[in-house]
Amino acid sequence: MSNLISSNFPSLRLRRGRSSPWIRNLLTENRLTTNDLIWPIFICDGENKKEEISSMPNIYRYSIDRLTEISETADNLGINLIALFPYTPDEKKTDSAEESINSKNLVCRALNKIKQQNNNFGVMCDIALDPYTSHGHDGLMNNEGEILNDETNSLLAKQALLFAEHGADIIAPSDMMDGRIGIIRNSLEENKFHNTIILSYAAKFASKMYSPFREAVGSSSNLKSDKKTYQMNIANSNEALREVEMDIKEGADIVMVKPGISYLDIISKIKSEFNFPTFAYQVSGEYSMIKAAANKEYINEDEIVFEQLTSFKRAGADAILTYFAPQVANKLRSGS
Repeated sequence: MSNLISSNFPSLRLRRGRSSPWIRNLLTENRLTTNDLIWPIFICDGENKKEEISSMPNIYRYSIDRLTEISETADNLGINLIALFPYTPDEKKTDSAEESINSKNLVCRALNKIKQQNNNFGVMCDIALDPYTSHGHDGLMNNEGEILNDETNSLLAKQALLFAEHGADIIAPSDMMDGRIGIIRNSLEENKFHNTIILSYAAKFASKMYSPFREAVGSSSNLKSDKKTYQMNIANSNEALREVEMDIKEGADIVMVKPGISYLDIISKIKSEFNFPTFAYQVSGEYSMIKAAANKEYINEDEIVFEQLTSFKRAGADAILTYFAPQVANKLRSGS
């Protein structure tokens, strides 16, 4: 390619296609739209609460009675999907995570509230045990500290079915247990939830970028060991393809890569290999780093956010979970 270009210079000048805004617009290969945005929402117990998360400026936990403002914002901005994440009080956390299958838990009550409204967006619910376990892990743990795969899957299937019964449009297993997609899919099918979508966190890496999220859901203080026995090795990429292939065969409708910006190569490989609906998660650590740098005026926040989200699209992501969703949607709507 380099020889071809050099041999045709000056007849071939790529800068011609960058010379003015109108030609740059015509030649743009990837465009970010509101349809690419998924908005993560943290929920908490109580009334009339909107609590800012200290490590995530401008991100809040909302009590269920305040979710109307979330619904109105999502509808007004044309956001197609919100994702619910609960902050479970310590007194409701146990080793066996019973609160995860309590029909009156935060997520179920939030679903009841949201589904009573005439909204134009879907609701995604995370399937994992870390908000509900006293030890902060995504699965059940034995006395030796081992995360139990098959026993966890049985509980995850019950949790997924419970949320489907309360109206969840998308079930999103984020736990990284082997085989859980097939078990959850079979449970949903057996109970006539044929149209419930499974979005699998298929390639979730054991990243250090999740700390603000763990504060947001209240699991950081409980977690005494890492999650490397079930989340993926950050050095591996072929393994991600194996994970994705397994989840597709077991019945996932969408797969997701988490975190985002450091794993664009994984998104690209998955999309190229499988040509399958693929989402990305711009995680809490990515959000907080942008906020911190922007606060110091080291970077322009809006420009960096658009650059990163566009890079997800360029890598092949069909949609992106991002805490910047309403901010970006506002910008796109105003054309600024």
